[in-house]
Amino acid sequence: MTEHIKIEKNDGILTLTMARPDKKNALTNAMYGALADAMEAAETDPTVRVLLIRGEGDMFTAGNDVGEFAAIATGAFKGERHVGRFLQALAKASRPLVAAVQGRAVGIGTTMLLHCDLVVLAENALLSTPFVNLALVPEAASSLLMPLRIGYARAYEMFALGEPVDAKSAHAWGLANRVVPLDKLDAEAKALAARLAKQPAGAVSTTKRLMRNPEVLMAQIKVESEQFAARLKTMEAREAFQAFAERRPPDFLKLAAS
Repeated sequence: MTEHIKIEKNDGILTLTMARPDKKNALTNAMYGALADAMEAAETDPTVRVLLIRGEGDMFTAGNDVGEFAAIATGAFKGERHVGRFLQALAKASRPLVAAVQGRAVGIGTTMLLHCDLVVLAENALLSTPFVNLALVPEAASSLLMPLRIGYARAYEMFALGEPVDAKSAHAWGLANRVVPLDKLDAEAKALAARLAKQPAGAVSTTKRLMRNPEVLMAQIKVESEQFAARLKTMEAREAFQAFAERRPPDFLKLAAS
């Protein structure tokens, strides 16, 4: 579907690489579709025992492609949107998910980590969820999972202020399993994925299912998605996207509440 998602399978590990480094791996609709296709196919492929998600270049992902967001907000975007399929694949994944994160992980780049079972951060990783900054709301069931993981106070600050969290803090808060030097990131993530691949697959899958309820996650994703879609059509969102395009700070005070 797109050359911006690289897929490789070796020794039971399916590696999904976001490969749009010139655009900081910002996720397009086509990229979401390719990720969703690969994850859905993995559910019925007995040779896939672990999924490893990584980004090419100096950044994990800048999050959603803002240009596409702006097109959606103005009604210019046509066709099927695949982000919902990707979120469902994350919530329903029975195989363990491992993430290798370097540089910035923005928006979905951070919220997808809440669905990963092992997260390895490079020392330069910065996690941020600036949804409110764009006049939007959290997604990927993160409004449920983030407070459960790090507490309400920290989660609200991450969402409402959108300030990045460094690797050391993210690890201390429980958002990651390991922090390693950047040049050790891929090796550490692959080593963990390889260890998981050698574990009894049935026991690994059942353990994950006991710890995570896909039905609850899907219900939260549905509520969030409805609110997200509604917020995209507001004057606040239009101001946020226009300000981004014009490289200026948004002025929400000039708008009536919407």
